Amino acid sequence: MRAILLAAGFGTRLRPLTNDVPKCLVPIKGQALLGIWLKRLAQAQVGPCLVTTHYLPDLVSKYIATSPYCDQVKLCFEPELNGTAGTLIKNLDFFSNEDGLLIHADNYCLADFAEFLNAHRQRPKGCLLTMMTFKTSTPASCGIVELDESDVVIGFHEKVFNPPGNLANGAVYILSAELLKILASEFKAAKDFSTEVLPKFVGRIFTYETNEVFMDIGTPESYESAQRT
Repeated sequence: MRAILLAAGFGTRLRPLTNDVPKCLVPIKGQALLGIWLKRLAQAQVGPCLVTTHYLPDLVSKYIATSPYCDQVKLCFEPELNGTAGTLIKNLDFFSNEDGLLIHADNYCLADFAEFLNAHRQRPKGCLLTMMTFKTSTPASCGIVELDESDVVIGFHEKVFNPPGNLANGAVYILSAELLKILASEFKAAKDFSTEVLPKFVGRIFTYETNEVFMDIGTPESYESAQRT
């Protein structure tokens, strides 16, 4: 199975750390964040991968060229950011009409991707994608999901005060080939995946909760916490 990793962000909240290094290359326990993603995907036999770039792209290119994953990674430079859905739509052909992963690669994630893939294969009939979720200690700062008894999404609560629960959307998805066809025909103008695409499929999104480390490292405080986890 192939994967698209969205790694083009500026990492503005992490400055000055990201003044000279893109967020996808910030080190966690001595390993670049992007390298952690690629290693765990490779362990689950996911690949090849397409990695999007924008900010300091030459550094990402140099990193990939000298990494163990150079033969499994295609870089996609965006002169102008297309948005999470826009980038996906422009690169749908990369999936070759098969199920594929869409990953917001700016979090620190140690999930078991083999289990995630297996959950997707066993998803309830009618579900077009599988979303990775995690328990958060700061639900008001996350996109919280409501589930039915079959772990299918029945509601979203995006960064609201006192949301109904603490199960958050990890922004890691397995998209079915059927969904990719729908996106190609009906969502050509979409820019944001979480606000313009996901709400249209409530009731058809299966979820997989990881109990492994999953952290937003968008602030200096959370970044330092990741180093100690």
